[in-house]
Amino acid sequence: EGWERGVPVEYLRWVVERWLEFDWREWEARLNAYPQFVTRIDEQEVHFLHVRSPEAGALPLVLTHGWPGSVAEFLPVLGPLTDPAAYGGDPRDAFHLVVPSVPGHGFSVPLESGWNHARIARAWAELMRRLGYDRYGAQGGDTGSVVSPLLGATDPEHVVGVHINGGLAYPDVLPEDQLTATERERLAEADRLRKVGTGYADLQGTRPQTVAHGLSDSPVGQLAWILEKFWEWTDPAKPLPHEAVDLDHILFDVSLYWFTNTSATSANLYYEVDQPAERSDVPTGVAVFPTDPAIRRVLERRHRIVHWSEFTRGGHFAALEAPDLLVDDVRRFFRLVR
Repeated sequence: EGWERGVPVEYLRWVVERWLEFDWREWEARLNAYPQFVTRIDEQEVHFLHVRSPEAGALPLVLTHGWPGSVAEFLPVLGPLTDPAAYGGDPRDAFHLVVPSVPGHGFSVPLESGWNHARIARAWAELMRRLGYDRYGAQGGDTGSVVSPLLGATDPEHVVGVHINGGLAYPDVLPEDQLTATERERLAEADRLRKVGTGYADLQGTRPQTVAHGLSDSPVGQLAWILEKFWEWTDPAKPLPHEAVDLDHILFDVSLYWFTNTSATSANLYYEVDQPAERSDVPTGVAVFPTDPAIRRVLERRHRIVHWSEFTRGGHFAALEAPDLLVDDVRRFFRLVR
């Protein structure tokens, strides 16, 4: 019944029953309410949402999702970010949004080898150039927390600022670092997660094709593979996935992976992963949610951090768990660099 060995059978059965009742067409219509396009960059099909703000002076912003996410995880924030006035905000905080599907995810398929984080960042720079944006920002979590800073390093003459959340990288702490009590707790949690919660990454990073055979053959297998992350990475104060994130949104996410058959192609990013070594001097903002192992002094070695926020609510999937906090933090950071 516990989660120590993975997703409990009874909970999975319950979610499968909900999936059988899931209204795909309703959620498909929610996504299709936003303009979507496909272009070809570096021999790769790239699908993206392009949601323009009604505000003429809006700042272009590229949003990058991670795994096991998709462009759909940004649905709760698209309205508030593009049209803040309609949500009780300041119209001067408006953004034109570009939301690409990371190569290998969703509708950015098929995928050839060699698509690592740096190559994705170069593709995003080319995408923004094609759209005519010569001054823009970048935001992302998970994969996006790596790609967005790399985009700043790749295209510093055009990227005005980078905002990240949801990083899962183990903090690269040095012996001379004088950690606070909070930072030591965060490091201990990161160490625990590295020991018991990275089996999926080991498999996807070494044998992505092997694990994909099972995930592509079984919808329940695909569901369990993703559902576990909505348990492990979400707000610790909410013990079950559907308590942290609306269950229909989880099912929409899993359905996108299943219908596009992207278990293998999305896993390949873990195989291609490389450790970014270059420092980005683009102004950077960081939003730290309860499950993030972020330590400021560690991140400052690679980023010029000008904004740092810590929250007690939400988790790794901030756009789904605490969209109000994420939207407010993105607005506050970009006021510094607009």
